[in-house]
Amino acid sequence: MGNKLLVYISCCLAGRAYPLGDIPEDLLPLVKNQVFEFLIRLHSAEVPEEEEVYPYIHTLLHFDTREFLNVLALTFEDFKNDKQALEYQQRIVDILLKVMVENSDFTPSQVGCLFTFLARQLAKPDNTLFVNRKLFDQVLEFLCSPDDDSRHTERQQVLLELLHVGGVVQFDEQRLLSLAEKAEFYQICEFMYEKKHLYDKIIFCYLKDPMRKEEIFNYIHNILSIPGYSTEERGSVWNVVLAHIQELVAIDPFKAADLVSLHFAEEVTAIVGRLEVRIACDRPHSQPFLQLSPEIYEHHIKLLCRFSPQKVTSFLKTSEDYRLEEAIQISREHNLHEATAYLLERKGDIQGAFQVLLQRLRLLEVFIPRMPDMSMCPSGSLQEDCLLQLVEQSLEDLTSLCDRSSRILDQQQREVCWLRHVSVSSSALKELTMKVVYSMASFIAMPSIIQRILQDPVYGKGRLAEIQGLILGMLETFNYERTLLETTTSLLNQDLHWSLSQLRTAVSRGLHPREDHCNICLQQYRRQHGEKDEVIVFSCGHLYHCQCLQSKACTLAQQQLAWSCYKCSSSQGGLPDTNRATCVLFQVNPDTTLNAQQSQSWAQLRCCYRGPSRLALLAELSCSRGAERSNLTSASVFHSESFQLQLCPPPLMED
Repeated sequence: MGNKLLVYISCCLAGRAYPLGDIPEDLLPLVKNQVFEFLIRLHSAEVPEEEEVYPYIHTLLHFDTREFLNVLALTFEDFKNDKQALEYQQRIVDILLKVMVENSDFTPSQVGCLFTFLARQLAKPDNTLFVNRKLFDQVLEFLCSPDDDSRHTERQQVLLELLHVGGVVQFDEQRLLSLAEKAEFYQICEFMYEKKHLYDKIIFCYLKDPMRKEEIFNYIHNILSIPGYSTEERGSVWNVVLAHIQELVAIDPFKAADLVSLHFAEEVTAIVGRLEVRIACDRPHSQPFLQLSPEIYEHHIKLLCRFSPQKVTSFLKTSEDYRLEEAIQISREHNLHEATAYLLERKGDIQGAFQVLLQRLRLLEVFIPRMPDMSMCPSGSLQEDCLLQLVEQSLEDLTSLCDRSSRILDQQQREVCWLRHVSVSSSALKELTMKVVYSMASFIAMPSIIQRILQDPVYGKGRLAEIQGLILGMLETFNYERTLLETTTSLLNQDLHWSLSQLRTAVSRGLHPREDHCNICLQQYRRQHGEKDEVIVFSCGHLYHCQCLQSKACTLAQQQLAWSCYKCSSSQGGLPDTNRATCVLFQVNPDTTLNAQQSQSWAQLRCCYRGPSRLALLAELSCSRGAERSNLTSASVFHSESFQLQLCPPPLMED
């Protein structure tokens, strides 16, 4: 009913009938006057004892303050030339102030809606309303009361909205700023500072506002980079940011680092000096164009060693701007064995890196339970589980180092590293020794590994089953790798044999010319008796005289026998047909004759595979049309020995 009532009042005051149509022109003034008289009525018809004054406006304000005031604002738009309506407008505003200001049952948000409504009305150029400024001062004190912690965000938002619609002209700006600072209305302070171009003071508003601290970085970046601000304004902001860099780092070290790299690159040394007590943190370089001195990176490594030692190695791997010797000294001072080993390996001192990792493992050995293997260690202890994980990690680091360095060390150096490693693994945790053995088998001879294990005092005093299991595992690995190698070699040999066989077949195959003439000069390659000529036949079947190809410049890479088919290369836009088989170069010599043995073999071959001509076959078939083939005479060509030979195998040449 409340929503319907608001719509009904809006329609009546706007000249529209509810729910449809328009109010007749002659009734329009009467309807408006009746609605206004109803709203401003002091009491209802049946007055209860506890009824407030102006009960109808009071009820509508409580139902939906903002929407009721919106209805009035739309109605006031049409009151420009209506004197009676303007009187009703002033009367309603006075009643609204009396009802809301003198009663304590309205929230700050509702009071703020009223004064925002009034500020919009007063800001109009043709405004005729009068509102006592003392009422605005009372509202300002009410909203900015420092003793009232309830609805803090709501009261600030209400006042901010009031200022945005022009309410600032109703207040003393200095008093407004003072009240806002006491009430910790930092957005109100920012609004006032922005109006006065005091951008450096806005920095403090962000620093003090717990709800907007993260937004300070974008604000600073915009002031220092976006055009439109004077040199003095940017300079004041720059100085304030530099003076409060520690607070910015405490808010978000990553965003602070980006800000420094963009706008304070020349002050990095001074900034680092101020951050001595701050916890270091690593992050990939977000601004790769920022060039810093090695001392800055080394100082960062020191901070990481103090506050985040677990991140030192990852930072060393992602950065190359520090000096190796200084970084090694820093990591050694803080006893970071993993980082020291990485730096020594990067320096090329493989033995030094191995010694550092070996020293870390031996330090862990002191705390390892005196038991034969990991399976016998008591479970349930978090400290022992962490210790075992550290030992495993140390052994993995040693194994990885030996594996990487084995590719650059000679045989003697590889044996020294690996055999010492397997000895340390046996004394630390025998269960992990097999992993080390598997890794070293690719670089160290199997007899050397077995001999070292058998000589190890740990296995020398143990039971035979332990040694037996270790050696059998090594032998199984050896047999598996040998079988894998033999199988792989056999497959490669078969593939190589097949490839060579296919290649030999391809290059040994004869070439059959498509035509008996040159595809350039169009003359037959069999010329007059006594002439000699070199003829070139390609795998595509095209035939050329050598001189003709030379005249067309169809050689590749200026080599004598590296020819390209002129016809095929011309069809491909002048590109040589490099996918063709190697051409065959031979000489045609009409004077060449066969010797007696060759002539006899040739005649025998022709006689064996001689068959009837196609004409004879067609003639006999025409004579025997309609007759069964089985009734043919024995003298038929179909029963001749030479014809039967044609059936299997197929003839090699035709008569």
